[in-house]
Amino acid sequence: MKPLIVENVMKQYADKTAVNGISFEVDKGEIYGLLGANGAGKTTTMRMVLGLIYPDSGTIRYNGQPYSTKQLGLLGYLPEERGLYPKIRVCDQIIYLSQLRGMSKRDADQNLKRWLERFEVPEYYGKKVEELSKGNQQKIQFIAAVNHKPQFVVLDEAFSGLDPVNVEVLKATVKELRDSGSSILFSTHRMEHVEELCRNITILHRSNTVLSGNLKELKGQFPRERVILSTRTEVKGLEDISGVTLVKNHEYGYEIGIQSEAVGPEILRHALEQAEVTRFEIKEPTLNEIFIKTVGERNE
Repeated sequence: MKPLIVENVMKQYADKTAVNGISFEVDKGEIYGLLGANGAGKTTTMRMVLGLIYPDSGTIRYNGQPYSTKQLGLLGYLPEERGLYPKIRVCDQIIYLSQLRGMSKRDADQNLKRWLERFEVPEYYGKKVEELSKGNQQKIQFIAAVNHKPQFVVLDEAFSGLDPVNVEVLKATVKELRDSGSSILFSTHRMEHVEELCRNITILHRSNTVLSGNLKELKGQFPRERVILSTRTEVKGLEDISGVTLVKNHEYGYEIGIQSEAVGPEILRHALEQAEVTRFEIKEPTLNEIFIKTVGERNE
């Protein structure tokens, strides 16, 4: 049985349906992507998984059990908005929050010091949160979410406010959590992060599930409509090939829109007649393209 199972869950507020029959399962050692535009139902879903609000129908089970106060120590949450107290020391907050989740003060303190060492910021132990930069506040909030060693972790825009170097540090840490067996529900607007981290996804739109399943398999359901071509010298007449919909010049070469994959061999043949080809690739659709196509079609 999967550690986290969300089955046909609905939530309504008066006459508005916030979540309409969402279902997904998160395996042990898995990062599951939950995607959608603002107002799609992601936040409501995450709050139900956390036990902050209850579904009107459907079930959420943790290791086969319904939510209860016994689950509190198993759950960790990193919200999109920073919620730490700015004038309280890092150590006091993290240790207290970990104790609320059932951890001993001694274990919480030792684990906090390990996390600060992991992020190479041991000097933040006794500092007030307001003394830290926004990016480092995000690191501390991440530690607050996982210091008590939760089995289920909900990450909402985990990399918000971080520079590229620290994004990579935190991504590596999230992968470590996954590899240690945590079941992670991951929500973000950055599709490239989902492609790197998640095996399975659900896309919500206006409270409904519009796409759900294995990311690699979902990509196979969408046509490949781009060719990347790099050559030593210029290639002329690409736009005249039947089935080519657009040609863009980039520093690396050409990005070519195609009606179908069958156009690819003709593009390659045409290029080889004029130049040495250093790269030729019929690109699978990105998750961003799939998201826009899936959600966009339902906006029309």
